Amino acid sequence: MEYQRKKKLTNFTIGLLFLSGGIEYAVILPTIWAYLQTLHAEPYFLGLGISAFSLTGLLAGPLFGHWSDRSQRTKAIILFANVFEIMGNFMYFMGISKWLLLGSRLVAGVGTGAGASIFGYLTRSTTSQERAKVFAAVMACRQVGLLIGPACNLFLRLCNFRLGPFEVNKFTSPGLFMCLLWILLQFVVAVMYYDLQPVPHLPLAAQQDEEREPLVQHGAGQDEPAEHRGYGGTGQRTPPEGDESRYVPNGHLAEEEGRVKEKSPFQNFSAMREYLREEVVVLLTAQFITLFNQTALETMVTPITQRYLSFGELENSIMYFLCGIEVICGFFLVRCLSSRLPDRVVLVLGLVICNVACVWCLLFLARPQGSFPILLSELVVGVFLQVLGLPFVAVSQVSLFSKVTAERTQGFSQGLRRSVGGVATILGPLWAGGLTENLYIMLGVMMGLLMVMVGLSYSYLVEPPRGYVPGPSQEERRS
Repeated sequence: MEYQRKKKLTNFTIGLLFLSGGIEYAVILPTIWAYLQTLHAEPYFLGLGISAFSLTGLLAGPLFGHWSDRSQRTKAIILFANVFEIMGNFMYFMGISKWLLLGSRLVAGVGTGAGASIFGYLTRSTTSQERAKVFAAVMACRQVGLLIGPACNLFLRLCNFRLGPFEVNKFTSPGLFMCLLWILLQFVVAVMYYDLQPVPHLPLAAQQDEEREPLVQHGAGQDEPAEHRGYGGTGQRTPPEGDESRYVPNGHLAEEEGRVKEKSPFQNFSAMREYLREEVVVLLTAQFITLFNQTALETMVTPITQRYLSFGELENSIMYFLCGIEVICGFFLVRCLSSRLPDRVVLVLGLVICNVACVWCLLFLARPQGSFPILLSELVVGVFLQVLGLPFVAVSQVSLFSKVTAERTQGFSQGLRRSVGGVATILGPLWAGGLTENLYIMLGVMMGLLMVMVGLSYSYLVEPPRGYVPGPSQEERRS
């Protein structure tokens, strides 16, 4: 009972952290350009400010993830990362110059690196059957924050007073608000977050069949404990034909894993071979392309609505609000489907929806024509399909990635995955701005390429069996 109580409090705190991350994004983004203009910043500073936040986040993610892998603790990492959020948002509140504003986003971005450690913890503390549900709930928390953020701006824009030497107005108040929110979260994490060690568990299939026949026969006649599993779950498939070299016999599992466990991704570059396997490359590519396409479309939607539909701030805000509700509903839909469908089926389903969205945009939005109702209908369908596919791809690829990469380095692996996504969110808007006329052709080709890659690798996109560990190369064995 005590363990379950602590686990619920910890998961609730994780939800608050992701909720706050969504609020920060939605509070800062709408006002940062006007804020920069008051500091006489050049137009390119807007792109620099947005990219700076993603840049330090993608660099900090693998480092914090590696830290959590070595220590098997996440609480201290979260508290440390939140200090950067507090400092960065206070610097944003000060607003002395455009360079300080740019530096504030760089500092605050470091705090997002803790997300890699949190995903690593969630992987270690959940079974493979429930993991997709947990990931969907966590991601939905961030989307709720994206909806709450604009509501916070309604009262923040009314601020107009001085706090010592600093002026609190509609531009500086978001920084002060987020600084106070992250300070409050420091106390919440300190009191309600627990570094829980995962309880060893058998896979669901093994629990159902253990009275009849064990899924995997061990030399000692016993099931292997959870801490000796090389990867983030257990599976039932046999090694693909011609790929037996990637599997270590069960009788030598502990010896082989112990030999590999001594090497971290930073100590031996041969350990990086794990991230060059076909299924891992496909999932990282899925992460990059979907986020690249999403941010590119987000960049293009506002100019399109302004040019062809004469949308203003109110209309665009309503559109983003409705998209946010759709994403949240999509995450809960995926949460329900994940208990009935394998992750790879959910992934392919999401990619099919995204492909249909890209084809629709290519046909109807590349060169919009027609009356206002027709243009509005075409835009609504295109945006609806694109947004609908995102939760399917996001949840399934995170869940699959946690299963095809080693559990002992899950923090670093999740940091690498988030870094790939960070690069996509930086390059997507830049690419979209330069390819206004050819954007949808480019998106369609990328999504089509991804579908081909997934189709060829479909058989590999499952969790490996218990005996699956990244054994040393032939050269290392000889030495």
